[in-house]
Amino acid sequence: MSALESLRRLTPQQRNTVIASYLGWTLDAFDFFILVFVLKYIAEEFHTDVPAVSVAIFLTLAMRALGALVFGLAADRYGRRITLMADVLLYSLFEFLTGFSTGLTMFLVFRALYGIAMGGEWGVGASLVMETVPEQSRGIVSGILQAGYPSGYLIASIVFFLLFPVIGWRGMFFVGAVPALLVLYIRRNVAESPTFLKRQAEGRRPFLTVLRENIPLFIWAVLLMTAFNFFSHGTQDIYPTFLETQRNYSSYTVGAIAIVYNIGAICGGLFFGALSQRIGRKKAIVIAALIAVPVATLWAYAPGPVLLAIGAFLMQFFVQGAWGIVPVHLNELSPDEVRGTFPGFAYQLGNLLASGNATLQAGLAARWDGDYAYALLIVAAVVALIVAALAGFGYEKKDVRFGTEEAEEPHGAMRI
Repeated sequence: MSALESLRRLTPQQRNTVIASYLGWTLDAFDFFILVFVLKYIAEEFHTDVPAVSVAIFLTLAMRALGALVFGLAADRYGRRITLMADVLLYSLFEFLTGFSTGLTMFLVFRALYGIAMGGEWGVGASLVMETVPEQSRGIVSGILQAGYPSGYLIASIVFFLLFPVIGWRGMFFVGAVPALLVLYIRRNVAESPTFLKRQAEGRRPFLTVLRENIPLFIWAVLLMTAFNFFSHGTQDIYPTFLETQRNYSSYTVGAIAIVYNIGAICGGLFFGALSQRIGRKKAIVIAALIAVPVATLWAYAPGPVLLAIGAFLMQFFVQGAWGIVPVHLNELSPDEVRGTFPGFAYQLGNLLASGNATLQAGLAARWDGDYAYALLIVAAVVALIVAALAGFGYEKKDVRFGTEEAEEPHGAMRI
């Protein structure tokens, strides 16, 4: 069955769930990526430098692990739907309050609180979707869900391109309160996960008990997600700063390039998500990660904005292509009892371990006389190889049926 055919066979309720979870991750990413476009301007207003402001990225990413655990446990106890609504409201609130910051310390506190709320969205939304759609639709739906991340980046790029000269960096964060309206759509159109409802009727064991039975899987998942987060954030967070400071491009040029590479990211996530349904999750991740290595030179060292845009399009096509498989891959591997917590917590612990990426790259660039290109290239190439290795020699349970003994079988042995 083709990817499009599998989507056409979704029921209206299943489509609503996909739409809501996609929008939740899109708008969450939009709120996050507003920051990467305005690092320089915040530093100027607060009379500091970019590495100091980039600590906000570190705090946001680091606190996401706490959010994934708190909201994940809530999702496993109270349900995916109600938890998702609470999460969307909170990250919208903290995004709005960020615009009122009067100094760097206040700004950093709000970004840390935002990070907690952001950390809960992905795991809760992904488990709700994957437990709702049929097995044969998971690959393309995974690509759609993860495409929400570059979609959010794309929206942030467009807002920066069109509105930043008018509303400034504070206005950008005020616009970030719009996602709160999504709660109305979820409340009206989205039902609870059928797998969660079945599990509630049968009873569940504590998260730590299930985790102890799956330690090798969990450690591998955290390591994989650490590499994945270096892969994405290492190719995204400092890239606008590289274009602004090293290439001296205007906000319009930077915004235009960002729009181009986020279109590439969306296309890549959809393509490789669908491809993983045919060739398997592991093979698709390995292919995408390895092709990103030779593309990295064009992405970092192309001589003009047009070639840089082409390189960035290709880079994000393969980076987010690999990422497009992550929602389905982690949810298929997760034990039923803790699917609201396990994938998101592993993902965000990886984020925690990779949370120093922006500060690391900014520091390396400063040490190398402002050479952001070299800092970007080194990180991207190294982590692409690590992602390929960890995924290629890791676990796989493609098309496992949720809510069955198959889904609960021990994960100590790898499935090739």
